[in-house]
Amino acid sequence: MENLKNVAPVEDFNWDAYENGETTTTVSHEDQEKAYDGTLNKVADREVVDGTVIAMNKREVVVNIGYKSDGIIPMSEFRYNPDLKVGDTVEVYIENQEDKKGQLVLSHRKARAARAWERINAALENEEIIKGYIKCRTKGGMIVDVFGIEAFLPGSQIDVKPIRDYDVFVGKTMEFKVVKINQEFKNVVVSHKALIEAELEQQKKEIISKLEKGQVLEGTVKNITSYGVFIDLGGVDGLIHITDLSWGRVSDPHEVVELDQKLNVVILDFDDEKKRIALGLKQLTPHPWDALDPNLKVGDHVKGKVVVMADYGAFIEIAPGVEGLIHVSEMSWSQHLRSAQDFMKVGDEVEAVVLTLDREERKMSLGIKQLKPDPWETIEEKYPIGSKHTAKVRNFTNFGVFVECEEGVDGLIHISDLSWTKKVKHPSEFTQIGADIDVIVLEIDKDNRRLSLGHKQLEENPWDVFETVFTVGSVHEGTIIEMLDKGAVVALPYGVEGFATPKHLVKEDGTQAQLEEKLPFKVLEFNKDAKRIILSHSRVFEDVAKAEERAEKKAAKKANSKKDKEDIPVIQNQAASTTLGDISALAALKEQMEAEKKK
Repeated sequence: MENLKNVAPVEDFNWDAYENGETTTTVSHEDQEKAYDGTLNKVADREVVDGTVIAMNKREVVVNIGYKSDGIIPMSEFRYNPDLKVGDTVEVYIENQEDKKGQLVLSHRKARAARAWERINAALENEEIIKGYIKCRTKGGMIVDVFGIEAFLPGSQIDVKPIRDYDVFVGKTMEFKVVKINQEFKNVVVSHKALIEAELEQQKKEIISKLEKGQVLEGTVKNITSYGVFIDLGGVDGLIHITDLSWGRVSDPHEVVELDQKLNVVILDFDDEKKRIALGLKQLTPHPWDALDPNLKVGDHVKGKVVVMADYGAFIEIAPGVEGLIHVSEMSWSQHLRSAQDFMKVGDEVEAVVLTLDREERKMSLGIKQLKPDPWETIEEKYPIGSKHTAKVRNFTNFGVFVECEEGVDGLIHISDLSWTKKVKHPSEFTQIGADIDVIVLEIDKDNRRLSLGHKQLEENPWDVFETVFTVGSVHEGTIIEMLDKGAVVALPYGVEGFATPKHLVKEDGTQAQLEEKLPFKVLEFNKDAKRIILSHSRVFEDVAKAEERAEKKAAKKANSKKDKEDIPVIQNQAASTTLGDISALAALKEQMEAEKKK
């Protein structure tokens, strides 16, 4: 060890050549490095270059760009392209040629973004089909990753048929066409539907060219609305109107079909361009009227359900697609104007009688009142003249009260038959609608199906008694209860009313009698049939005055006659003078007349 000498190393010793067993070399090391560097790509940071996928797993993709080391890119940057495989050429952005670990740092997402706007514009111009990754849902549609740019996919542009669940598309990679670009705001709108429509257009032309009325095709329920069902006939849409779904009435198409259901339909009609195609479903089954019991006839009883209500009647479905109308006039024997809703409602199960049946026109009329006997057939038995009943007030007129004794049996109480004593101006003063009233049958009008009824006839006619009380010339105390232009209504005892004209309302002092004034009245006229009593207050004191005047004249005449014979002193009509005896005789006559007057 001691013999070892310190030996200085050779400065230009080629260790690589030594390792390879080469002892001498003619090429310098620098030249060799230059030759090696020439085999590598010249790259710079922040540059976009193409690379080749040389390896990949679920998390990473290894890309070779011809540089001295390979770059690793997260697999998430390629999620828009699930078909990526080893050997594919991809564009990458060089973030760093060498990080701290000496690793080449690449980004595929940034490379796409760098060229994205240029590519997007080219795709729109060339109508190119591009791939995109649906990232998430947003209001009105979806957000799609296209070349690293977030584009908008409207909900209406996802498919040709309405989408019921948008979430199933999230995370999917689909093909799109760029349909709109807003250069100012860098907004991009894409469509998947446009691709499908292009494919369907050719199919559509073929289908439309072969369409014929009456043709039966298979279709798929595409959409259900309140008015009908849209059917996809293989690129061509047709509509089954709600009335053509079933022979019976359908309130909601969901009762008959469901979404995505396959069914056979018949072509009913279409326009010249065959854009509007009317389809039918019920036409594939026989009409229910053709299957109706051939033995069914007028007079038979049927059962059914109320399916439609109108003011004028109700439609009863006695079998699916077979309906009959019960007119409101056939619901009750009553002649009152009433609405059909007063008798039944939709969904009611009813029994009815067949009134008319026209199999050719497919029409049937029904009645329910016929289930009960017509009360007018035996009206004389149940409502004989003079019989008493309780009726319900239905309506008023100026001349009387319309009442209903039972359903179908109506009657009229004339206003004059309401009360013996009270002068009724309008029936509403006497009773009210809906109230019960006792009546007696006065007359039967079978032709017009109406009874003439009376109410006052249930009591004895008090006018027979009044005739003996209110005799002409009798005086009664009365109260003025109403003042009219032609005179006054006067309330008399026993609830009777009389009438006095203005000239018979003048009082002894010359003034006119007033409302609510109580005065004596003399009966001038009593008419039992017309129930009229004519009164006078003036006559009471006028007749007294006349009686007094007559009495005075009679007394004076009598006195004069007697004095001529015995008592009355003879007055000497002498021109010269009047004796004392003459004066005393006149005084005695005056006293006698005053005494008569006081009596």
